Amino acid sequence: MIEFMHHVQLAMPMNGEDRARAFYVDVLGFEEVEKPAILKDRGGVWFTRAAIDLHLGVEEPFIPSKKAHPAFGVASLDEAIQHLQNRKVAYRRDIDLPTIRRIYIDDPFENRIELLELLR
Repeated sequence: MIEFMHHVQLAMPMNGEDRARAFYVDVLGFEEVEKPAILKDRGGVWFTRAAIDLHLGVEEPFIPSKKAHPAFGVASLDEAIQHLQNRKVAYRRDIDLPTIRRIYIDDPFENRIELLELLR
């Protein structure tokens, strides 16, 4: 029945668009995508990178997602960690799995994000 994933949506508080841009564009390297005009009044911001479409939508009252999260693959977890350290972004290590090394970071709204490297 399901053929592909179209996008992932995370919640953010009202008026958080500039903080979202600073994190998702400047730290994680996404590009902003203009929202359709019919949806702009709802607030939020959309991003894309590689084959990933990420939407941040305004939710009031806002509650960050501490458990549910997207997991983004990176070519080198060590390089990703260095990139985060250079930008003073805190990260948490987790238990590596047999084919995955991973860490967690929080976006500016305390939503959990996993960064992982597939081991070959």
